[in-house]
Amino acid sequence: MPAVTANQQASATGDGKAALRPFRVNVPEAELSELRKRINATKWPERETVSDASQGVQLATIRQLAHHWATAYDWRKCEARLNALPQFMTEIDGLDIHFIHVRSKHDDALPLIVTHGWPGSVVELLKIVDPLTNPTAHGASAADAFHLVIPSLPGFGFSGKPTATGWDPARMARAWVTLMKRLGYTRFVAQGGDWGAMVTDVMGTQAPAELLGIHLNWVFAVPPEINAAAFAGQPAPDGLSADEQRAYEQLGSFYRKGVGYAIEMANRPQTLYAFADSPIGLAAFLLDHDARSYELIARTFAGERTGLSRDDVLDNITLYWLTNTAISSARIYWENKLGFFTPKGVAIPVAVSAFPDEVCTIPQSWAARAYPRLIYYNKLDQGGHFAAWEQPQLFSKEVRAGFRSLRA
Repeated sequence: MPAVTANQQASATGDGKAALRPFRVNVPEAELSELRKRINATKWPERETVSDASQGVQLATIRQLAHHWATAYDWRKCEARLNALPQFMTEIDGLDIHFIHVRSKHDDALPLIVTHGWPGSVVELLKIVDPLTNPTAHGASAADAFHLVIPSLPGFGFSGKPTATGWDPARMARAWVTLMKRLGYTRFVAQGGDWGAMVTDVMGTQAPAELLGIHLNWVFAVPPEINAAAFAGQPAPDGLSADEQRAYEQLGSFYRKGVGYAIEMANRPQTLYAFADSPIGLAAFLLDHDARSYELIARTFAGERTGLSRDDVLDNITLYWLTNTAISSARIYWENKLGFFTPKGVAIPVAVSAFPDEVCTIPQSWAARAYPRLIYYNKLDQGGHFAAWEQPQLFSKEVRAGFRSLRA
């Protein structure tokens, strides 16, 4: 784990386990040298026997990534971006939780907790910090400002790694409420994508008094009967609208071709030792989340300009490597017993942003059925699974719009 300096520990605020301990990232140079050494020592296989990505991450892509990682990538730039923001540790329910906390200069800002997913981290949310906390610098109104909290999920990044079972999304959701109250927020909103959306959605089902509403860009709204048919590979049911038909096709494709990584982690996360030992093995596994995200990333390493740069991608992978969280982060799949796509019974206000390149772009009809208090829905024309990372200005605009009606 990257070090925390002694003077930062000494400047902690609060008492005992509830203390907020300032945190800075300080990776020893020897760890970065060892990383480059391991990349250069990679034992490469032969290339895939097809001309597309149907067999997984292509050899040309991962070799381009490896070359950039070993020769041009500079972790210190990411480290500096993290350390430019107020970061803290605090113990909740027996586990250290790392979080970024940026208060807006606008006193009436709405407190917001935003949660990342897998294979993401707080790195994927850094681009939205200024647009959300300082909206007037980004063409928006001071009335849309947020006080922003960005935690690392348990077992991810700089947060502690659970040593016993039980850290499922429901427990994480309760921990986030504790965190927000510990920071002095008596009313707040929450946002999430991927596993962050699961934690946020579950927080919505728990409906603590302090939570005004939630915003999701991964949406748990596929009708159970539709989900079952897609999982079984059945033809689309009759009577679907054009948006519903597209969502059904996306869902069926994911179940047929893209869910393998999740099945492995949900059943045998401890088996993934290779990803703790090989940086290239880890990188390939993290890249292969969904077909559209991989396509955008592969283009980046082929020299094309997309929403993510090569360094963006490697910042996130390097964080996983340096914190040795390949296996501890995978256990969230094992712990979870809830559906990835189906409704959970959220009765509080919900805002939805439906991005076109998401694994499943939820139609408004399904969102309205799943969330009886749907206060906002917008179908976007660009953006995918890592919306905050790929399209930070658009994503920030969506978050502002989604929560606007909940401000006092």
